[in-house]
Amino acid sequence: MKRRTAREKALQALFQIDISKVEIVDAIDHVLDEEKSDPYLSKLVEGTVQNQQEIDNVIKAHLEKWTMDRLAPVDRSLLRLAVFEMLHCKEVPTNVVLDEAIEIAKIYGDDQSSRFINGVLSKVKQNYL
Repeated sequence: MKRRTAREKALQALFQIDISKVEIVDAIDHVLDEEKSDPYLSKLVEGTVQNQQEIDNVIKAHLEKWTMDRLAPVDRSLLRLAVFEMLHCKEVPTNVVLDEAIEIAKIYGDDQSSRFINGVLSKVKQNYL
């Protein structure tokens, strides 16, 4: 599975976990839809969930006039995924993570999502990396 596909499926799984409170394994199984499992997909979902408190604190520090609860669920899940990858997947260049998150936001978010995601992640990059 390409990393882009793994990121998209990870976003879908994280969205399910955030909204429906399903178990990690069930969310991953659901998005794979009988496809072969992928280690990078599992790393993204499990790592994001396990480090969610740290990730949320990083995101909150870079939100202006927003709270985590007010974020669209897709945007919140995508930010969590990207921040996890930026902080914990050092083998992936930060600019790649940023670009991928923006492109995925254009597909799954609303008209403003890609700019919003770009703004928050750019601040995270500036302050943490």
